[in-house]
Amino acid sequence: MRAGLTEDPIVIIRYALGLAAMILALGATAEPTAEQRTAIEDRIKPIGEVCLQGDSECGGAAVAASSGPRSGEDVYNSACMACHGTGAGGAPVLGDVAAWADRIAKGNDALYASGINGVPGTGMIAKGGCMNCSDEEINAAVDYMVAGSQ
Repeated sequence: MRAGLTEDPIVIIRYALGLAAMILALGATAEPTAEQRTAIEDRIKPIGEVCLQGDSECGGAAVAASSGPRSGEDVYNSACMACHGTGAGGAPVLGDVAAWADRIAKGNDALYASGINGVPGTGMIAKGGCMNCSDEEINAAVDYMVAGSQ
């Protein structure tokens, strides 16, 4: 059965009001003033910038240059201590003479190779995960651990 006549005018009025609101909303879009544009630009501007070393177009401070290779102790503290300080994954703990004895007996070249390349199947990953360490820095860390474990 068809809806009563009293409902038809209400539906028509709702559609008409909705259409009028859309027309008003579309007509109300105007160009922002200079002050509004500045406020918008301030709200959406970046809070910083990313500069790569060697970028000459960065307006910020210059990237600090390395002061030279890190000491073995510094590399140990930043990359090696997590495992060699706790024995995680079976790593020989710094200072454990018995755990290091067989390794030290293989010679420094073998230890350096293990430090740089890792030891497959043991959890020792290349450079102990210190991918920004040079081979010389890894060797210094090995020397530091050997010296503290004899």
